[in-house]
Amino acid sequence: MEKTIKTFKIISTLEAISFLVLLGIAMPLKYIWNLPEMVRIVGMAHGVLFLLYVAGAVYVSQLLNWSIKKLVIAVLCSVLPFGPFYVEKNYL
Repeated sequence: MEKTIKTFKIISTLEAISFLVLLGIAMPLKYIWNLPEMVRIVGMAHGVLFLLYVAGAVYVSQLLNWSIKKLVIAVLCSVLPFGPFYVEKNYL
């Protein structure tokens, strides 16, 4: 169980960082300097990490007996730039 939670924390951190890179670096490169390549790369990585995060949140919620409310908050935090960090700090 400890290994599963550690893996989820890694995925959570990577998902949050990929979202911040997408919003803070890739999107300005695309829309300000007309360089869309980074959005394709970071966007794909973020998409995969997002799906892993949601699946991991569901799995970890079962392991830790989270309420439905905690699970919904954890999933909603995945669409906020610093949300996964909140979940790590408060729920794991």
